[in-house]
Amino acid sequence: MSDAAAESLAKYKGTLSLDKLTSLSDTAAESLAKHKGDLSLRGLTSLSDASAESLAKNKGWLILSGLTSLSDVSAEAFGKHKGDLSLRGLTSLSDASAESLAKHQGTLDLSGLTSLSDTAVESLIENKRLISAMVSRVWRGG
Repeated sequence: MSDAAAESLAKYKGTLSLDKLTSLSDTAAESLAKHKGDLSLRGLTSLSDASAESLAKNKGWLILSGLTSLSDVSAEAFGKHKGDLSLRGLTSLSDASAESLAKHQGTLDLSGLTSLSDTAVESLIENKRLISAMVSRVWRGG
């Protein structure tokens, strides 16, 4: 997607589903972050820290369920996101990322996690809106 197209699409009112996108420039992410509704980017499998910091400013439901990894810097940015957040493509998190995401104030979907340290679970469990079944399943090893 061109940066100009992202800037235009960001003005769309309502849910913006761009699930076929597989890459996103930092400039395009900055534009899309200004979108005033829900934003679905399921096709992205990776994201730069700068793009994560921009997208975290979006106040709608942010769906990034295609991401398979997340840096600690990106997790810190998403921990400040004000809307609901789906990161269900992640299968593991570092302790630092878990601590940052535990600060997220909306619904946080991490239902793809299959491996977490006890420290990470303890951090995430502090977030009362976290999908509790996921934490219970991972903590019990199955």
